[in-house]
Amino acid sequence: MIKFGTGGWRAIIGEDFIKENVICLAQGLSDLIIEEKVDKFGIVIGFDRRFLSDKAACWIAEVLAGNNINVYFIEQYVPTPMVMHAVNQYQTYYGAAVTASHNPYDYNGVKIITYEGRDANENVTQKIEEKIKFLRKEQIKIFPFEKGIKNGLIKFIDPFNNYIDNVISKIDLDSIKKKRLKILFDPMFGASTITLNTVFNILRCQVELINARHDPLFGGRIPSPSFLTLKTLMNLVPEKGYDLGLGTDGDGDRLGIIDEKGEFIHPNEILCLLYYYFLEYKKLDGGIVRNITTTHLLDRIANYYGQDCHEVPVGFKHISQKMEETKALMGGESSGGVAIRGHLKGKDATVTSCYIIEMICNTNKLIGDLRKELHLKFGTLYYEEFNIPLTHEDKSILTKILFHEKKLPSFKFIVDKISYLDGVKIYFQNDGWAVFRFSGTEPLLRLSTEMPSKKEALSVISSMHTYIKKIIGK
Repeated sequence: MIKFGTGGWRAIIGEDFIKENVICLAQGLSDLIIEEKVDKFGIVIGFDRRFLSDKAACWIAEVLAGNNINVYFIEQYVPTPMVMHAVNQYQTYYGAAVTASHNPYDYNGVKIITYEGRDANENVTQKIEEKIKFLRKEQIKIFPFEKGIKNGLIKFIDPFNNYIDNVISKIDLDSIKKKRLKILFDPMFGASTITLNTVFNILRCQVELINARHDPLFGGRIPSPSFLTLKTLMNLVPEKGYDLGLGTDGDGDRLGIIDEKGEFIHPNEILCLLYYYFLEYKKLDGGIVRNITTTHLLDRIANYYGQDCHEVPVGFKHISQKMEETKALMGGESSGGVAIRGHLKGKDATVTSCYIIEMICNTNKLIGDLRKELHLKFGTLYYEEFNIPLTHEDKSILTKILFHEKKLPSFKFIVDKISYLDGVKIYFQNDGWAVFRFSGTEPLLRLSTEMPSKKEALSVISSMHTYIKKIIGK
């Protein structure tokens, strides 16, 4: 069974992520491309640094070539945003990136990209799933990779320079070059090593890298920039006198920040800081899109400047779609993904990093001072989250109780409304909220809340966890 989640298809290597399933997915994608009569435009295929990513990319290319679809194959590992950029650059209708993004090392997967470098929406992924469901082994067409190169069906491409030039064109180079910021960068053994290191040099930043070698085990950590995984940056940035610490996830679309004092800046704050910078300092115009588990402080900022804040389900495809509909300035999620108008149709840690650096240089204020300024103006909301591993049986039980019977825990706070847009979100009258939702990428129940005080946030997350423990014992 191949089932797409919020960030593509992901599975454990050796269990469901196996050659048989990868080529089935590729044939389903080929059938869709042919059905939609866009096969003449070809497809871009790229891969990250995970175990089997390069081989799986070749397997996919062989199937596409077997269906007489031209393949533009990125020969070296690249971050997912560069694959998205290449889809736009080569004007193909589809692309595929072999990646499991921030998932643990034993996962891999495939992310489908559509016209102009968008995340594939549910309509596209459901069509692929349907085609795979009725696919027989003998229907899979394979053309050997080396033969595909010789006859021109598979062409190597290098979108690196075009992508880097596109990123650089968006930012204020002169003000950044003058500051020569000291930056400590942790790509977490991932694919953004090649892009961000190049960009930092162009910006004349003084950069040191850690964890930049190729390690399919990601140093034993989950390749997701978080408070738990960026401890080394938190220690070294203040100790060595860096102005900024930056961390990126395995496929280079999510960003984590450590300020000059060694404090982890939550992605919610990254979004708020950038949006505030764009509106207040750059005098730009436009709303913002956030998902249901992302800070409502963005609503306050948008309201103050007469802009709209739009709420969508989790999954960056929803953010990208709403940004296009509303011509929003920014979109983002509490896990570290940010999209900015005028760049890609999806999230990109490289361009987000550049804007963070520009923000510091143009305001002449380090992150710590900008945070104080932000919260003095708009107040503070406190975010907490907790993940609970689930079995299939656990998920069935919780689905029945939470979403069918709609039985929820009691809270100390007055409930304003409840939404089942994605999972279940409880809105409190005190400007707080709580969410129960199943992960779209891992077998987890995600609990999250945001409240006006730390004590209230901890109280809500504790009530949520206690309620789940009573149901499934976890």
